[in-house]
Amino acid sequence: MALPVKDQLRYWGIAAAIFVLLLWALGDVLLPFVIGGAIAYFLDPIADRLEAMGLSRVAATGVITIVGILGFVLVILMIVPALITQLIDLVEVLPSLFKELRGFIERQFPSLLDSESSTHQALVSLGETLQSKTGDVLQSVVASLGSAINVVVLLVIVPVVAVYLLLDWDRMIARIGELLPRDHAPTIKRLAGEIDDVLASFVRGMGTVCLILGTYYAVALMIVGLQFGLIVGFIAGLVTFIPYLGALIGGTLAIGLALFQFWGDWVHIGLVAGIFALGQVTEGNFLTPKLVGHSVGLHPVWLLLALSVFGALFGFVGMLVAVPVAAALGVVARFLTSIYLESRLFTGLDGLNGGVDMPKQEDE
Repeated sequence: MALPVKDQLRYWGIAAAIFVLLLWALGDVLLPFVIGGAIAYFLDPIADRLEAMGLSRVAATGVITIVGILGFVLVILMIVPALITQLIDLVEVLPSLFKELRGFIERQFPSLLDSESSTHQALVSLGETLQSKTGDVLQSVVASLGSAINVVVLLVIVPVVAVYLLLDWDRMIARIGELLPRDHAPTIKRLAGEIDDVLASFVRGMGTVCLILGTYYAVALMIVGLQFGLIVGFIAGLVTFIPYLGALIGGTLAIGLALFQFWGDWVHIGLVAGIFALGQVTEGNFLTPKLVGHSVGLHPVWLLLALSVFGALFGFVGMLVAVPVAAALGVVARFLTSIYLESRLFTGLDGLNGGVDMPKQEDE
């Protein structure tokens, strides 16, 4: 005989509370395992496809590992140094860019920046603050990254965890399925399948879209000659998972830099704007429909809320688990909504027409 619903809710509530407490207490410790699990989840379809081509799971994992190591070494040797150099240069040049902007406004709109006006004083104060704090901000960012993400974790533990999880992924999922409560196993498996569909569409699909667009923006902007094209493309690609935000941030930054670098050369400025316009057209009409689909079920506002809440509660680890948790909560919410719409709480006592019909008022 199954446990009463009240007891089941109590036990599962205790389990959920323990999970949240562990996530909060062991966030830094769990970081390499969360990243490794995310990598294994992302690569599992590739391993399955290689198995369908005749390779064993071990051979498929080995091929993926070798290709991953080669790609990682290539990125470290060719892209990361240039990215870091451009980031440092951009941070160092921000104060001078601000001074040039202030000079441009003073030349074109002298009445706007009267020396005694509050706007002028605010701009002067902001420029001095940027100039004095830029170095400190860069040093603090580097120090924070060094303390939050240990080099040993990135180079050793994460790849090892990812390889082992990828190797045993199918067996692990099958074993978890065997441990599910028998009364609820069909429902849990169905919900897990829907969650996997959402994550597959969003995480894998949007990850691929971000990679393609980030590479396109970086390469195209460097070909045009924009000074910080690589870092702008990286930023634009990184935030592309939030609709329109990637193009808005990257486009604003790129066009702003192009105005300073190519002022008067409207052809180059137009090329920079056209790069982002073409990127948006390609994303909206080809990349997102093909790789992500239209039935992901993760609203951008819901995603931003999840990232903000989990990031504030659990730090960087919370931001990593925010997307899968948001997807799971969205699927569960739709499931509970469907139950509610079929319940007597919604339909009323007779189950028809939303409840008991109200008496009609007679015409006067």
